This record gives sequence, structure tokens and C-alpha cells, in this order.
Amino acid sequence: MDPIELASEDGTIRVDGDEVPQSIATDAPWLEYDSRTDVVRAPAFRYAELRQLLEATGRPLDDAVLDLEALPALHSAYELRTYQRDALEDWLETDRWGGLDDHTPPLPVACAPAGVLELPTGSGKTVVALKAIERLSVPTLVVVPTIDLLEQWQRELEREFSIPVGRFGGGEQRLEALTVSTYDSAYLKADSVGDRFGFVVFDEAHHLGGEGYREIARLLAAPARMGLTATFERPDGAHEVIEALVGPCCHRVDVDELAGDHLADYDLKRLEVALTPAERDEYDRHQKVFTDYLARSNVQLRSGSDYQKLVMRSGSDPRAREALLAKQRAREIVFGSEAKLDALEDILEDHREDRVIVFTAYNDLAYGVAERFLLPALTHQTGASERREILERFREGTYSRVVTSNVLDEGVDVPDANVAVVLSGSGSEREFTQRLGRILRPKDDGGRALLYEVVSGDTAEERVADRRR
Repeated sequence: MDPIELASEDGTIRVDGDEVPQSIATDAPWLEYDSRTDVVRAPAFRYAELRQLLEATGRPLDDAVLDLEALPALHSAYELRTYQRDALEDWLETDRWGGLDDHTPPLPVACAPAGVLELPTGSGKTVVALKAIERLSVPTLVVVPTIDLLEQWQRELEREFSIPVGRFGGGEQRLEALTVSTYDSAYLKADSVGDRFGFVVFDEAHHLGGEGYREIARLLAAPARMGLTATFERPDGAHEVIEALVGPCCHRVDVDELAGDHLADYDLKRLEVALTPAERDEYDRHQKVFTDYLARSNVQLRSGSDYQKLVMRSGSDPRAREALLAKQRAREIVFGSEAKLDALEDILEDHREDRVIVFTAYNDLAYGVAERFLLPALTHQTGASERREILERFREGTYSRVVTSNVLDEGVDVPDANVAVVLSGSGSEREFTQRLGRILRPKDDGGRALLYEVVSGDTAEERVADRRR
């Protein structure tokens, strides 16, 4: 009996042979006949599943899907904490090929654990992934959302394993057995390097919920897959897509499980402030424009996708555009109200000896806070070198407080802080959890972390704050 031949080709698995067993058709509806080349093809990410199904038929296989460079046994000096070890073991137990019976690295290529780990910010997700790379010792691609994370991962991998580390992003396109890539670069490269890695790590894996980024996971054949995130589930249901591409959430740790032991104990304080009469009049006027449009157009906003549909409609509907601009102006009034800035002044005065991060939703507000309180500001407009300098000065204590508009929510190694102030934000549980995580690293003095939410009362922001809590 001639073997069935498997090969990687342009982001797909090419299946050649006299006849693909019909017995697997029911279990593999994603197999498709390609009339142009007269072969059957499967999406690259189905490689592990396809091989399992074919092996079960008893037909011999000639598997040439992966083209992996030989790696030495890797060793990481990190010692895992108990909860990190539990997370790693739960991930390893998802192995679909049973190649983990041999616990001596390097493990065989026939090793395919796949799943997402949900661990709080500051709990050491990177360390768990490094130990997984050590354990498997196969060529690995790490995909990250930002240049800052790209550089952090590159430094960590080089320091831990003392071998060259490739890089896709930041002006470089260099492939090595261990390579780090931004999501944007991986989107462009995945089909050409899809057969070069046995393991892929998706840091901040919730980004795979985006329609474009999903293609990265689809085009890679890597049978071993790990997703890392602080908040897995998405209100738009895209986490179900991530489960299909990376694996289910196989281990979850809540912030409260680690607080006081591996993370700092923390307190939440919600300060409600009032709009001035002038702010109230302007807010109500703009909010009414928005709500009147929704009522006239019979539009209901139940989810983020509903809001995106409204944004799309505004491209051809002048009234929808007017309503969205009014909503944006109402938000700006609420988020940057005079009473909020007064409350921030009191907080900064009360925490003169603490390390404080102030979170805002808009660049303009961040710069306004920076100017009023003479704070260094970090926004998406801040250059990489300036950002590194500000964070280094914050780390060494030259700066004791910074203000930011979202860029410190994820993807940046933020120095220890013990007080966070949320002046404005979204209703996202992920955003709230990430901001809380920025102040939860264990404190040398055993002190408690403190997060303030400053909310404008009797406004839509109250409902937003309730949702994220």
C-alpha cells in the first residue's frame, strides 16, 4: 500500500496519495479538493488533527510537513512557582499525540499540546512559556502585539538559552530556530514560514480575535500551540475562534487567588465626582443628539459589534456621523471634567511617596494631565527611545508618577508601581484587569496596592464603570 504523502505548501497541508481514505471525510469537513493541482488540501493549522485521523486509518504516512532545524536541549534558569507549574502541566496534558511520555528534552516533534493559559498581569506568563520552550526544545515562534514586547522577548530568549534569536518586526526580517514576531509581521510572513516551527506562542492571545490576525494561526502548521492572556473571553464571542485555532482555555487563575501571596494585596476605591453646571448642560445636549438618533433610527447597542455597525453607517449617513461626533464630545466632557482633575490633584497629594500610574482614554487628556501636574506622558505618539527612557527613570525612581493613554495596558514591561488612577476607560473587563495588574507585583515591604476609579456621576460613564467591574 503506497503511503499518503503530507507536505506544507503556501499555508496549507497538501495531501497526496492514490486515494485519501473516505473514512476520515466525516471527521475532516475542512479537507478540500484543489482542482488546479489535483490534490486534497487542509488548512495548515489542522496539521495535528489531520495526522491523528490519518494514523488511525492504519495507512502508512510520508510526513514532510515540518522543516525544523535541529536544536540543542534548552535550559532555563527560572524556577516555577506552584501556580505556574500547575499551568504548565495542565497545558502539557492537552498533548494530542502522546509525545510527552518521555520527559527528557528535547521532546519528539510528535508532540502537540495546545491551549490557552489565563493568568493575571504580573504573574509571570512569560516564565511559563519559557519553560514550555525549554521542555519541547523545538523551533519556536513567539508572536507579540508590540515592538516593546518584541524586544523584551528577544532579550529574554537570548539571555535564557544563549542562542541566536530571530526577529520579524521593527525593521528586521531574520529567521532563526527561535524567532519573535509582531502580529503585523507574522501576518505577512506566516504562509512562507509556516513549516519552520514546531511550537508557536501567542502572547496576549486575545489579539487573535481580530479578523486579520486569525490568519496567522491558520497559516502555521506548528502542532504545539500556547496562548497567553490575562483575560481570555471576549464580549464579541471571538474567544471561540481562538479556541479553534490555539486550543481551549486549559488553565485559569484569578487575580484574587494570587493576591497577598504571589501578587500584592490590593484595594479598589471608586470616587464619584460631579460635573460643573456648564459641563452638565453641554454633556446633556450632546448626549441627547446621540440618544435621539438611536431612537429615531431604531438602533440598539448591545455589543461592540453593534457600535462598529453604527460607525460603518456613519460613512454614508450624515445624521449617524453627527450622532457619533456628539457622543465623542460627551465622552470627552465626562472623561476630562474639572472635578476629575481636582480629584486627581488630591490623590497625587495623598500619595507623594508612592509610585503612581494615571490611566486615561485619550491622548489629549493624557497631555492635559501631564501639563497641569508636570508628569511625563506615554502615548502612542511617544517614540520608542523616549518611552524606554521614561520607563527607566520610573524604574530607578527619578520619576515617581507617569500618565498614559492605553499604551501601558499591555505589551510593556512596566516598573513596579503601587497606585493606579483610572481617570477614563472603556467597559472592557480586559482593560480593567490589565490596569490592575500593573500595580500587583509583590511589594518588598508587603504593602497593599491601590486602584482608584474616578467616575463622573449621573452619566453614561457610571454604567461603563459598572460593566468593567
